[in-house]
Amino acid sequence: MNSSLCLGCLLLFLPGSGFRVTAEESGNEFALRDGDTLAFLGDSITAARNYSRIIEDYTLLRFPERRIRFLNAGQGGDTASGCLERLDRDVLDRGATVVTVAFGINDIGWGTKADEEHRRAYLGGITAIIERCRALGVRVFICSAAITAEKPESAENGYLQKMCDEGLELAKEKGAETIDVSRSMREVQRRVEASNEKEPDPKKQTRMHVEDGVHLNDLGQMAMAWAILKGLHAPAEVTGLSLDAATGSVVTKEGCEARDISLKASGGGFTRVDSRLPLNLHPLWMLWGWHMPISDDLNQYRLAISNLEPGEYEVLAGDRLLGQWNEKSLAGGLNLASATANAWEPGGPWDARGHALARLTTMRDELDQARRITGDFLKEQPGQGALLSGVDELEKHLVALQREFAQPSPVRFEIRKAVP
Repeated sequence: MNSSLCLGCLLLFLPGSGFRVTAEESGNEFALRDGDTLAFLGDSITAARNYSRIIEDYTLLRFPERRIRFLNAGQGGDTASGCLERLDRDVLDRGATVVTVAFGINDIGWGTKADEEHRRAYLGGITAIIERCRALGVRVFICSAAITAEKPESAENGYLQKMCDEGLELAKEKGAETIDVSRSMREVQRRVEASNEKEPDPKKQTRMHVEDGVHLNDLGQMAMAWAILKGLHAPAEVTGLSLDAATGSVVTKEGCEARDISLKASGGGFTRVDSRLPLNLHPLWMLWGWHMPISDDLNQYRLAISNLEPGEYEVLAGDRLLGQWNEKSLAGGLNLASATANAWEPGGPWDARGHALARLTTMRDELDQARRITGDFLKEQPGQGALLSGVDELEKHLVALQREFAQPSPVRFEIRKAVP
């Protein structure tokens, strides 16, 4: 690959960027089904609404044919036992069919109440959540708590992890699903620490938390989304296409079609029609891939072209330059999910769709918060009903737009020899 190309192309070759077995191939179906409503139940880390939006975007792009709703039921300062007072209002009465449950740090008062009384309250809350949800047929995923900034070695054997482990075992006994968010996030934390050891300036070191060491920054929220998506058996593969330039034919295809192929040994073009799209969020978002295997675990949008003449080739999609690679790299296969020749702009049309969708998801999320404020704090105001109706109508339009942006469209690819 031409080293003069910008960072966006280098993202294809982050550590651990090889292809892996998909969730479907390993026998695990994605947990969210057509018609589901997923509620994210938790404390202020959930109420920040970052990891929930990433999971929403992933699901919309990867399963555009499925009609799935998303509810954020996070509340600052909440606990597993405390949420029982609002479980009906915020989750069950809103039609949830699936719920992820992420508590722990407030349950022990940020470590100041790590005692038997609060441990029992946590476990009692987990038990009650599961029983009340399962009584209504709601599928439950109990998560261990998000990590704090505590060192991984001590946190692994700390009170919070041990209490959460008990909660996970209890959940299994009661027939709920479990996601060990803590240990998955700790994998990322160890990578971050290893990277920071090479950076002597503390101001330039990477963090997963804000100053309090508990609440997550953007990287931490992405790590939590990655952990939960893995726990929901999110498939790694988007679509895959392999072509033979010598014969201008399809060798293999997965989840896509190739039309109007005009390939030969010196290059050419084809139209790719995908059934689903990769996750993309905003410029430079894949820098998080230095610390977690997003490409491996969530985002394999593959292209391989064999039997090209030796040389360097530019790959374009929808007239947008994705990058430059030699014939051996193209034959070996590329992950083009977030490839771009300009790291500040989207690469292919699928990348631009992802960027636009992420903004629409944020808008829908903001609208949901406006609904909650209106419902909770404007009860005595004239016209509250009309305000709520207006919010509902606007959300319908936004959801329709989200689904429209998540729909794949045919993309024309061009493979041409690079000018020396």
